Amino acid sequence: MLDIHWLHTFVTLARLQHFGQTATELHMTQPNVSLHLKNLEQATRVKLVERSPFRLTQAGERLLQSAERAINELQLCQADLNALNQLSQGTLAIAASDIISRLLLIQPFQRFKQAFPGIDLTLFNTTSDQAAELVRGGKADLGFVMAQKRSEPLFYTELQQVRWCALGHGLARWQEKGAQRDPLDEPTLILLGHDTRTRALIDPSLPLLALPPYRIMEVGSVDAQLDWAEAGFGVAIVPDFSLHARFKLTAPVTSLTAFPATSLGYVVRQNQVLSRAIKQLLHWVEEEIEQPNVHAT
Repeated sequence: MLDIHWLHTFVTLARLQHFGQTATELHMTQPNVSLHLKNLEQATRVKLVERSPFRLTQAGERLLQSAERAINELQLCQADLNALNQLSQGTLAIAASDIISRLLLIQPFQRFKQAFPGIDLTLFNTTSDQAAELVRGGKADLGFVMAQKRSEPLFYTELQQVRWCALGHGLARWQEKGAQRDPLDEPTLILLGHDTRTRALIDPSLPLLALPPYRIMEVGSVDAQLDWAEAGFGVAIVPDFSLHARFKLTAPVTSLTAFPATSLGYVVRQNQVLSRAIKQLLHWVEEEIEQPNVHAT
């Protein structure tokens, strides 16, 4: 009989290809990692790993495929068992992009901690693409994403339509047709990096602004976009929901009605059982989203 702990150690070792790093990640001693591998090889009666240089044998490659599926299925099963048991204790793992976690989850998380003190919230602060992958692999119970496409085995629920706004001075002047433009007055657009869905959605729409040649200033978060635009370094292109948390904006806000709208929502695995705690968290997030945005004009 194959022990699940041995399989978990084997899968981690196959990924890291290093006994010491495997021990560190699993909070084990290196001799225990070797012992788990030895027990697994004895139980399967085959050699699974060549040590110098490290590589999996053909038998190891075959076992790895089944071990990954087995561990993943057990993770999904445990998540559903937690939900059926109403998850009054344990860990709830949430995955969300930076823009969503910063602007929409802080207050709902605060309310969650008060209502469910026995549940530890774990937040994977990542991109929408990676958030969906974490949910797909059972490493996150719930993922908040933008512009999710239909993708088995995930189920996507839209929470809000998202439109785009420009924050900063000079946009109207740069768009004036036929006006004499100073070559030194080159527009600067403040955008997120290329590894985000936000940027992938915005780039195809930028020609709709009818701007002269412009520079792009890339930053790492929406908060940084707003700060730099407020400081007069250019115009930030941001989702409309990012503005409701900022009540003292001084730079003008322009709704970019020509930009195609996208969506904000959450993903779970298809047929996943949602616990009372998850349903309540989603309710609080919906309330946060429904707060009126008073900045765009």
